[in-house]
Amino acid sequence: MLKTVYSAKGMMVAPHHLAAQAGRDILREGGNAVEAMVAAAATIATVYPHMNSIGGDGFWLIHEPGKAPVAIDACGRAAKAATLDFYSGHKHIPSRGPMAALTCAGTVSGWQQALDVARAWGHSLPLARLLEPATAHAREGIVVTESQANLTHSKRDQLESVPGFADVFMPAGEVPQPGTLLRQGALANTLEQLARAGLDDFYRGELARAMGEELARLGSPITAADLNEHRAMLVQPLQVQLPGVKIYNLPPPTQGLASLIILGVFEKLGVEASEDFDFVHGLVESTKQAFRVRDRVVTDPDRVPESPQNFLTDAALAAMAGNIDTVNAQPWPDPASPGDTIWMGCIDGEGRAVSFIQSIYWEFGSGVVLKDTGVNWQNRGISFSLEPTALQALEPGRKPFHTLNPALALFDDGRTMSYGTMGGEGQPQTQAMIFSRYGLYNQPLQQAVTAPRWLLGRTWGDTSTTLKLENRFPRELVDKLRKAGHEVEELEEAFSDTMGHAGALVRRANGIIEGAADPRSDGTAAAL
Repeated sequence: MLKTVYSAKGMMVAPHHLAAQAGRDILREGGNAVEAMVAAAATIATVYPHMNSIGGDGFWLIHEPGKAPVAIDACGRAAKAATLDFYSGHKHIPSRGPMAALTCAGTVSGWQQALDVARAWGHSLPLARLLEPATAHAREGIVVTESQANLTHSKRDQLESVPGFADVFMPAGEVPQPGTLLRQGALANTLEQLARAGLDDFYRGELARAMGEELARLGSPITAADLNEHRAMLVQPLQVQLPGVKIYNLPPPTQGLASLIILGVFEKLGVEASEDFDFVHGLVESTKQAFRVRDRVVTDPDRVPESPQNFLTDAALAAMAGNIDTVNAQPWPDPASPGDTIWMGCIDGEGRAVSFIQSIYWEFGSGVVLKDTGVNWQNRGISFSLEPTALQALEPGRKPFHTLNPALALFDDGRTMSYGTMGGEGQPQTQAMIFSRYGLYNQPLQQAVTAPRWLLGRTWGDTSTTLKLENRFPRELVDKLRKAGHEVEELEEAFSDTMGHAGALVRRANGIIEGAADPRSDGTAAAL
């Protein structure tokens, strides 16, 4: 059984052990939490390619002791050519292939923005050192994980004909077996170019020209001019106040609002203990309240119809809590979205904390892997609608709806908590489970991550909108949920990938750091 990891010097948690170790090694060399996260982000984009890539987007929460958290939006906008006319004849934007690659990849710009924030902290390691582990893994080969092999096999029909995919991820035309080596030479060259020329080269240099030309040639609406105009943004995080703790998350276009509403509404229910019917039912019903607001409000930040922070006031949360029947489930087949992502956290010896998330949306994103650069491009733009009156209507320059939302909590007693997960619709729900179990009911951190989880809706390409439960919940509780009107689906697995790959770090006021990794992932909490 996994147990909480402790350290007084620094810690990194990631859903792949090599990414966690890459970040930990940067801390050991005197690097700060942001530098460690950049190293881990580049590494996991290499060793966990089915989950994320440098061809995706990213979001950051950065906290320096004594200061308010800083948020970074590194989300790419829709290309100038991504018009309704471009998709004429389609009812929906194609989910795979060049036409699915319609938004700029923002995550590398977020790395640079975060490093700029951290520059004020003093010591900084060379960019080449931060990218060194990822470059080596790409050049020398990554060991294919079981999850990568399984997802390549299950999505083969969708992906093997997409330009560049089979050349990189299906050597010799076959799905690689777990435990075999897979090399990404073009990606290694790209990482070396970034180390030489700087991260901005991805948007306004040789790499930008090469990627823009190839994307356009393949039939994507993205051009080098779109990349030239992209910038990451410092933004004001959303926050909700609970007794004894303030919790932060990202504003639109992310669903961070939903994550905060769930916790704010649930706290109003006055549930006295975790793991019983009131706990599960209360969080599930709070999720429904939050998702209904999210689906009405969250979109491109320039088009948000109402101020998100207005839904996080004490009065607004109490009103939503008043809509909840504490005995019976409200009907639920509201729309849901899949997603494939990674979350990582870091706290350094000075108490500086990072909560970071990086994604290409679906597994392997659009499936397009650029031959000249080895970059696997995201398909985040398929969340746009081709209906002109829709909240998420496609228009050039708009930001797509994002499931991504890293979380960070500051307790009145001096604790700092960095936590999050991947998993599309499951992200806000898993965040609520982990935080409430640890922050409201005082479970040990690793127990809060390991404990059985549920998911209302769908993720990982699933089409059902049931309440899915891992098989470790007591039979009596499952029966009560069904009797209350929840459409329960019991999963076969005790630790299901459906529930995402979560993690958490907590720094106490005395400097001791606690870490927890998800047994559902290939990750670890790596400590100094």
